[in-house]
Amino acid sequence: MYSRPSVRLLLIALLIVVFSAISFAQIGISIRVGPPALPVYEQPPCPAEGYIWTPGYWAYDYDDGDYYWVPGTWVEPPQVGFLWTPGYWGWGGDRFLFHEGYWGPHVGFYGGIAYGYGYFGEGYEGGRWDRGRFFYNRSVNNVNVVNIHNVYNTTIINRTTINRVSYNGGNGGINARARSEDEIAARDRHIGPIAAQNEHIQAARNDRQLRASVNQGRPPVAATPRPGAFNDRGIVPAREAGAPFNSAASRGNNVPRPPADARDLQPHPRFGTPNTGNPKLDQKYQQQQQKLYARQEQDHQKLQQRQEREHHQLVQRNADENRRQQVEQRHQQQTQHLEEKHVQQSQHLENREQSHQSSPGREHH
Repeated sequence: MYSRPSVRLLLIALLIVVFSAISFAQIGISIRVGPPALPVYEQPPCPAEGYIWTPGYWAYDYDDGDYYWVPGTWVEPPQVGFLWTPGYWGWGGDRFLFHEGYWGPHVGFYGGIAYGYGYFGEGYEGGRWDRGRFFYNRSVNNVNVVNIHNVYNTTIINRTTINRVSYNGGNGGINARARSEDEIAARDRHIGPIAAQNEHIQAARNDRQLRASVNQGRPPVAATPRPGAFNDRGIVPAREAGAPFNSAASRGNNVPRPPADARDLQPHPRFGTPNTGNPKLDQKYQQQQQKLYARQEQDHQKLQQRQEREHHQLVQRNADENRRQQVEQRHQQQTQHLEEKHVQQSQHLENREQSHQSSPGREHH
């Protein structure tokens, strides 16, 4: 027992204010209205060997209060052996949360969303790495075998109900939970969206025709052969919307913004006083709490100082709007990653204290 509210309750309160939730993938923005259905579109041909398909999805723009379509595209992975886990929207109890996609050695949980072209709700059936080369499954990918020879053909028996629902949980959402292999993949080393993907997202955000309220759920650019190639001859328009479009549900009002950078963060709540029944252990844990609190505050200060230097450099160099937005997006991701790390550290310390409460006669190291 603690003389103040437990660390866990304080952390939960902090998370509700700051991020709304923590999950396998990094959680970004949060809103209270679900995204439109996934549009129906064809996959453009793979442009060259080594590219991996990343499916399109609906993102959200706070400034405009509207969803916008980020076209599916072929992307060169950041390193050999890495696969893409798509981002997804999920219901968090009182709002929809976007779980950001990532690169890693295995494909993790992406909400059970049937994005298609190898992403049928669980894992990835579109290809595999073999001795440093990526081999494409022709049964689910548009690959020209004249130019790309590392292919195979495996018919996929899709046991997932095919629909165009674009979010997990909530009213009408996909009812899927992470499998044990998804949890293992979540603990792998990850790399977030690479620069080309972030630029692709920003270009989509700047294109008014990709707003759900404008295209009625049927974007004129549903997929591109490469990131950012919105004017390429190989772009693919959506054939149709995935479901009848609800204009009222496509826009959200009074949506709280997540912290944009480290200067927006509030100090962490102080830890509760340990009460293991052993005064020496209580003193030991209190010292560890104080050290962890001080280290986390120092982490905040260092990140804030680094981000402020980068903001200053942008001003000095008279950076254009696209470059500013890229830096702001990176700062938001850095801030969220730091908070997730701090929450995990605090929970680990609390779990150690609680283990002594349940076993006061022995000391853990």
